[in-house]
Amino acid sequence: MDLETRHLQDLLRTTPLPPEVLLLKPITTSTNDDVREIAKKGIQHVLVCSEQQTHGRGQREHQWVSPVGNIYLSTLLNLQTAIDGRLALEIALNILQMPSLQNLNLQVKWPNDLYSPLGKWGGILVEPLSNTQVIVGVGMNLYPVPKAGIEQRASSLSELGMASPNRLKLIAELYEAIQQAGEWFNHNCYNLAARFNHHAAFMQQAVALEHLQGISQGLFLGIENDGSINIQTTQGLENHFQGRLRLSDCH
Repeated sequence: MDLETRHLQDLLRTTPLPPEVLLLKPITTSTNDDVREIAKKGIQHVLVCSEQQTHGRGQREHQWVSPVGNIYLSTLLNLQTAIDGRLALEIALNILQMPSLQNLNLQVKWPNDLYSPLGKWGGILVEPLSNTQVIVGVGMNLYPVPKAGIEQRASSLSELGMASPNRLKLIAELYEAIQQAGEWFNHNCYNLAARFNHHAAFMQQAVALEHLQGISQGLFLGIENDGSINIQTTQGLENHFQGRLRLSDCH
């Protein structure tokens, strides 16, 4: 075992469910795919991190640009209740509570982006293996990323004020935050709407929501406790469980 892996293992010893399998890789295709293969062997607690991904992906199979030096990790969550869309929101909220991320102006953009006034600095991908077991992938920009090939404004923790990000410490805190999110989810995501709306990007701003029925334009009023989004349009209040949220072109 190399020194970096040993150090991360030491940082994870105090977590309630330390990983049985811990892999730190310089490069991989996708950490979610790595965890999927390990889970097939019946292993319940696993953490895979890579410094670079060649085939990283986000929601709806969009490419996740994964330059070297940032954090790309995946882990397993074993839940007591059936998975639904609230899980990604809960994971994002628990990530914002990480000790290393305090005193930064961080937000969450519905449904799964780690956001800020300067743009997106991370994202969450939830891929169910069963009704109660899920792979959670998190990408986190520690340093500025190339703007080419990125559809929306991107930022990084160093640009948001974090001096000299400690990669291993952040990985350990991320793993614990994801496990804690599973506990919140198991307890029915208590007070989800109020907790999310406190950190929500675009609150009370003019937005466009792309969904299966088309595009809704209106004022973003936050979410409900079931994880759905409220948009006040000229036709009235709309509520949606899925979609892609962005600031309106005419705001």
